[in-house]
Amino acid sequence: MVLTDVISSQKRVEFDFESNEFFKMSNKSDISFIESYFKEVKKALDSLDKRMIIKALKILTEAYKENHVVYILGNGGSAANASHMSADLSKGTLLSVHDKKEKRLRVFSLTDNMALISAYSNDIDYSEVFVQQLKNLIVGGDILIVISGSGNSVNLIKAVRYAKYRKVKTIGLLGFDEGGKIGKMVDCPILVKSNHYGPVEDVHLVINHLLTSLFVNAKSTTGGSRKSGNNSTPFRNY
Repeated sequence: MVLTDVISSQKRVEFDFESNEFFKMSNKSDISFIESYFKEVKKALDSLDKRMIIKALKILTEAYKENHVVYILGNGGSAANASHMSADLSKGTLLSVHDKKEKRLRVFSLTDNMALISAYSNDIDYSEVFVQQLKNLIVGGDILIVISGSGNSVNLIKAVRYAKYRKVKTIGLLGFDEGGKIGKMVDCPILVKSNHYGPVEDVHLVINHLLTSLFVNAKSTTGGSRKSGNNSTPFRNY
């Protein structure tokens, strides 16, 4: 492979990556790194307790039947995963986006209102950004999903503690050493056994896609033979 570039003198030069020793060595080490990452993700996937995923599905379906609300939260990359999961559980669980009569799962991510998050952070403390929102919203029977690698973030711990006080069922998408403190607090801990943030967050998204797809399967079964015509469903086994 030859790269043609323009240098400061405006003369065109050709650089041959294939014959350059540095890039040969770099290429080998990069491939080794990629293989190591893939290996860690596979190990993390194999570590999942499928029973906990089914338990989480049951909690979600019960909330759906009783018209309760699902709230999702996390920090950093897990905040992005919370937004992603909220979108999937809201839209991806529909059999048809055009069916006005179809009952919908009510889902909200508490990571998306930056005005409110910054207000609580500025006026009180960042540890209060989620629990303060829950005090406005959550009622008994609702569901709280916490996404965290370490499971030790103070703002998440406060949110889980308040949720349990309000008799709200809690699900944790966790990682690292047994899910940290939150792993011992939530009703349904789904643990990704890896000490690397990347693979943990990757597998959290897999769990999200699994739960969304399993929820659609459950709706299809209870609704007769009707199948999802929604292309937003992450995976359909037909």
